[in-house]
Parts: sequence; C-alpha cells; structure tokens
Amino acid sequence: MASSKLFLILVLVSWVLGLGHCGELRKNFYKTTCGQAEQIVQNITWKHAANNSALPAKLLRMHFHDCFVRDAIPNLSLAGFDVIDEIKTQLEKSCPGVVSCADIVTLAARDSVSFKFNRSMWEVLTGRRDGNISRASEALANIPSPFSNFTTLKQSFASKNLTVQDLVVLSGAHTIGVGHCNLFSNRLYNFTGKADADPSLNSTYAAFLKTKCQSLSDTTTTVDMDPGSSVTFDNNYFTNLKLQKGLFQSDAALLTNKGSSNIVNEMLGSGKFSTEFSQSMKKMGAIGVLTGSSGDIRRKCNVAN
Repeated sequence: MASSKLFLILVLVSWVLGLGHCGELRKNFYKTTCGQAEQIVQNITWKHAANNSALPAKLLRMHFHDCFVRDAIPNLSLAGFDVIDEIKTQLEKSCPGVVSCADIVTLAARDSVSFKFNRSMWEVLTGRRDGNISRASEALANIPSPFSNFTTLKQSFASKNLTVQDLVVLSGAHTIGVGHCNLFSNRLYNFTGKADADPSLNSTYAAFLKTKCQSLSDTTTTVDMDPGSSVTFDNNYFTNLKLQKGLFQSDAALLTNKGSSNIVNEMLGSGKFSTEFSQSMKKMGAIGVLTGSSGDIRRKCNVAN
C-alpha cells in the first residue's frame, strides 16, 4: 500500500487532489507542452527502483493517499518523497510550471511497479492540477483504517465511487511492502480486550508474528505484508489471504463477506489480478481531481506556491 504506517495520520506536505471532473484527464496530456515529461518520470523512477526494491510499495501507497484524501498527505506514514522531488526538479528545468506534482505521483507509482516487468502495467491519464490546502481532519476521515471491518471498508470506498471489486483488487497492493507491529498486534495479544488472539488469524502465522512483535507497544518493528513475496508484485497476497494470513484486520475482513470473498477467489486466476488492478488503479487515479483552470501547478511539491 513501504511502511503500512499508511494509517498514521499527520500532515506535513500536500499536493494532489480537490474537486473537479475526471473526464478532463486524457492520455498524453503533456504531448505538446512537455513532450518528454512521462519519459523523465520513468527514467528517474526506474533509476531508483533498480537500487531500492521497496520503492514500488512506497510510491504506490503515496498515490493511494493522494487519491483518498482531497489534498492532504499523511506524514510519517509515507516515503519516496526524494524521488518525487528529483523528478519535479528535472521537469522544472525542462518545462517550467507545466507538469503537476499530482501527475508526477500518479506516473511514478505506475512506473515503480512496472520496473521489474519492463513495461507499463496500467494506463495513466494525465492533466491533474495541484491543490492549495492540506487538512489533517480530511486525512483522518478518509484514509481507510487497518482495523476496519468489511462494512466500514465498503462505505469508505463507496464514498469515492469505488466498488467492492475495487476494494478487493486494490487491497492486493499489500502484495508488496511491510506493516508496523502496532497496526496489527492487537490481533495477537488483545483482540477483544480480553488478552486474546483473533481467531480468524492462522495460528501458525500468529505464532511467527509474535516472535517479531513481542508487545502491543512495539511501534518500530515491521514485518512483510505478503510473507514470502513482499517485493514481488503478484497475486500471492490473495493466496495468503485464503490461508488466513492477511496481516491486518482490514485484510481478513475481505473474507467475511460472500461477495468480496468470491472476488478474492477470482484473483487467484492466472493474470486476473494484473488485469483488474490496472482497471481499478485507473478509476482510483480519477477520484476528485482538479483539472482545467482549477488549482495550481506547484513549483515545489512540498509547499504551495
């Protein structure tokens, strides 16, 4: 989603989304104004991805945050800002004031995941503009929690016009990255407040997690979100989920609803996850974007102009 402090919400920097019309996004938006823009993003992203296997998870989660929160990026939960800043610096040299930070984040997320496949894994429509505000309250209200049950997750995604299909498919992003102990250790030690474990968690897996996360107060230790495949973008997340090895409560929740559980089964099919992820990412990337004359084009991604 590459720390899954994904859900610890403090706002330091912002740059992406507001209210607008996703229909104004289009392919090759910068063709005439900055023809090399997408190549610059890819070149720099691939350079860093070649030396950092954790980068795809970091940038994918940054993009996820940008899409779910109007114009607030949670601080301390994300990484990869240095890559975004390097891309922005180069684009400002080549095409000053043209390419938005919003589009950079979206393209870099796609390109980081695509690096190992040596091809673009999904289409990115561009034309986003940057917002002018950051509100911690919106981050708190919009980012889905790792402690959420299915009903809450469904409502959160529905509020962004995303379906249960999108919920399950995008949860598959947990096939890469790590999770911090404090976001799931309640499942090991105090699930119902009675010093008990979550019965839906594979007991062997729970015993392993206890060797890594030895208390409820551990906020620094991390474990792989997709055991055995945490740096490979594949459908192994769904295989582990079926074995009751979903790390977070929000992962396990996908098996508590018949419809979402059926979709999990579908994702086990060869090539199915890759195809569906492409479609859901395209939908997510169009949530409430600023286009046309709305918003701004930031000169620096971490501060408003």
